[in-house]
Amino acid sequence: MRIHTSVLVLLTITTLLACNNKKTETTTSSEEKEMTVAPTKLSEAEILLNEAIQAHGGDLYDTANYSFVFRENTYTFKNDGQSYEYTKTAKKEDSTTIDVLKNGVFSRTVNNEPVTLSEKKTKSATGAINSVIYFATLPHKLNDASVLKEYLGETTIKGQTYAVLGITFKQEGGGEDFDDEFHYWINSETKKIDYLAYNYKVNKGGVRFRSAYNRSVIDGITFQDYINYKVEVGTPLLDIPSLYEAGKLTELSKIETEQILNLNNK
Repeated sequence: MRIHTSVLVLLTITTLLACNNKKTETTTSSEEKEMTVAPTKLSEAEILLNEAIQAHGGDLYDTANYSFVFRENTYTFKNDGQSYEYTKTAKKEDSTTIDVLKNGVFSRTVNNEPVTLSEKKTKSATGAINSVIYFATLPHKLNDASVLKEYLGETTIKGQTYAVLGITFKQEGGGEDFDDEFHYWINSETKKIDYLAYNYKVNKGGVRFRSAYNRSVIDGITFQDYINYKVEVGTPLLDIPSLYEAGKLTELSKIETEQILNLNNK
């Protein structure tokens, strides 16, 4: 039996259309599945940290540009999304040293002349400027990719309830002090950090506890000073608040940021 050519053409077109429809349905189905995947649920630690960051300044940190004086040196930090630039200016009678840390790259000038440092001194100077900015802008940097967060429950200090956030660091991206351990006591009412403690390994190691005071909010971002206490090496961080309440800690120093200026307003 003969089949007319036009009939064959029609059958071919119909078959192709059917196949294309099946592909379209399959693609649409897979796309719909992707679109309906539930968002990743945040952990208790992530929720707690996000609340603290919001309470201290939130999105304002992303474009923050401030200067302050710490121990007679002037520091600045300028954030632009994921980019940043930190500076430290140290003045003596006959010289001005400016350290710049821009997106992880360190440089130094003395009286406007570039100075080359050894690898060891570069690491030390980088760590020093990073440390000052880190504490001055807490808890902003605690959402970095290298940070590991853990919710450690609730406790009471001097009658106030606190949620405890544990922080450690990945070796990759965690800096020279990646093996340091931090605890932050976040006020359950204000969501701000009132106390912090940490143990460190460098220089034979040590344990410190800090109590916040002299809190100020400059154009939406919170800055606060700390009383710095020495704690016996080996003391579990969770045990320190009870020692603090009992008056058994030794005050070492005060961590004060002075002459704070919002450079975006200049």
